[in-house]
Amino acid sequence: MNVSPRRPLFNRRPQSNIYRMFLWVMLILFFVWMLQQVDKGAIQPLFQATLTPTRSADSYALEGDANFTAGNLDAAIQAYREAVRVDPNNAQTWAKLARIQTYSSAFLITAEQRKARLLEALESARKAVELAPDDSTVHAILAFTLDWNAESAIYKDDPQQVQKFLLEAEQAAVRALQLDNSNTLALAFYAEVLLDQQKWSLAEQYINQALQREDADRLMDVHRVNAYLLETLGQYNRAITEYDKAIALQPNFTFLYLRAGANYRRLAFEIPKLEEARPVYEKSLEYFDKAARINEQLKVYDPTPYLSIARTYSQLGEFFAAARNVQKALKYDPTNADIYGQLGIVYFRSRNYEGSIFSLKCATYGCSGEDSCLGRGLDQCYPDLGENPQEIRGLPIDPNTVVYYYTYGSVLAALSRPRDNKCGEAMRVFQDVRNELTANPEAYADASAVILNIIEDGEFICNSLAEDGAPASSVPGEAVEGTTAVPSVTPTP
Repeated sequence: MNVSPRRPLFNRRPQSNIYRMFLWVMLILFFVWMLQQVDKGAIQPLFQATLTPTRSADSYALEGDANFTAGNLDAAIQAYREAVRVDPNNAQTWAKLARIQTYSSAFLITAEQRKARLLEALESARKAVELAPDDSTVHAILAFTLDWNAESAIYKDDPQQVQKFLLEAEQAAVRALQLDNSNTLALAFYAEVLLDQQKWSLAEQYINQALQREDADRLMDVHRVNAYLLETLGQYNRAITEYDKAIALQPNFTFLYLRAGANYRRLAFEIPKLEEARPVYEKSLEYFDKAARINEQLKVYDPTPYLSIARTYSQLGEFFAAARNVQKALKYDPTNADIYGQLGIVYFRSRNYEGSIFSLKCATYGCSGEDSCLGRGLDQCYPDLGENPQEIRGLPIDPNTVVYYYTYGSVLAALSRPRDNKCGEAMRVFQDVRNELTANPEAYADASAVILNIIEDGEFICNSLAEDGAPASSVPGEAVEGTTAVPSVTPTP
C-alpha cells in the first residue's frame, strides 16, 4: 500500500539567499547614485527636449561682419549687440559695434534719427575705452564716433556742443596715436577730425601717412577720408577715384555713391557748354540711380538718392524729370517740409508758378489736409493709392530755408491780380524775411543785398495793386486770370 509521506508538523523558516540580498543592495545603491547624478545634471531625464548649443561671441561677431559687408547694417548691429551680451567685457567687440552704429547713421533720414543712433554709437565707444584704456584702435573709433556726432544739422541750435564733440574727438585721436603712432585707422580718423576743424594742411599730412601703411588699401575708411579731403580741396576727379576705391571695399554703402555722384555733378557744373557737360551729368545720374537701387534691395526708404537725381535733372534744365523724382522722395518722407520746399523750387524754375505756391506754403508756414496733397503736386488726396493728407510743420526761417520764403513771397506777389490779390500773404512773408536779415546780418553777408532786391520787386508789385485800390487777401486764390508775371530772380536750390 502506498503511504503518503508525512508532512512536518511545523513549517521550516525559509533561508535567505545571500546572492539575492546582494543584488537588492546593489540596485538600491545604483538608484541612489542615479538620483544624485540627475540632480547634478550629469544625467538628463528621458524624453527631455534637446538643448540648443549656446552661440559664442565670435560667432555673432562674424555674422555682424558679414551683414556689415552686405550693407545690412541693422542686422549687423543686432548681431554685435548679441556678441556683447554674450561677452560684455570684450572691448574690441564694443568698438566694432560703435563703428557700425556710426556708419549706419548715414542711412537714416531725419536729424532726430541720426542723433539717437550716433549717441548709441558714442555710448558703445565709451564702453570700449572703459574696458581697454590702452588700446589705440579703441580710442581711434571713439574719435571717429565723436567726430560724426559733431554734426551741425543735428545741433544747429547748439553750436557749442558741436565744438565740444570736435575737441573731444581730437583728444581721442591724439591719444590713439600716442598709444600707436602707426595705427592706420587712428591716422585716418585724426585726419577727418582735422578736416572738420578746417585744418586742411594738417589733415592732408595725416591722411598721407595713413595711405602709406600696408593695410591702407584694405580699409574703406582710409579711402573715404581721403576722398573727403580731396573733395574739400576741390580736386573732384581725384576724389571720385578715392570714392570708387571705397565703394570697391563696401559696395553697398549708398552714401559713397551719393558723394561720388555729387562730385561728377560738380565737375559738370564747371563745364560752360551744356552739351559738353551732359555726359558728365549722366555719369552722376548713374551713381545716384545705383544708390537708389541698392536702397530698394536693402529695403532702406531713403529719399536722398531721388533728391540728388532731381537736383541733377534740374541743372540739366529737365524740370519735369526733376519734379517726378522729388515727388518720389516725398512718397518716402511725406512730412518733410524741406522736400516740399525743394519741389516748390523745381516748379518755380520750370515756370509752374501756380503749382509752386502750395509746395512753398507747406515748406514755410506748414499745411495740412488737402493742401498737403496739393503741395505734393497732386490735384487732390487719393487715400486708396496711399496719397493721404499729412500734417506738415513749416520750417523756421534761417540761412538754409530763406530761399523758400522769399520765393514764396515773390510768387504770391507776381500772381496777384485785382480779382485775386495775394499781397496780404506776400507782404507778411517779405516782412518775415526782412526781420531775419536784420536779426542775423552776419549769416547772409553779400546775399543780403540780392535777397532785398527780390523782395523789393515783390513789394513794388503789391504797392502798385494797392494804389489801384485792389483789396489784398491773405489766402491764395484757386485760379489766376490773365497772363502771370514772372519773379525777377530765379533762386538756386
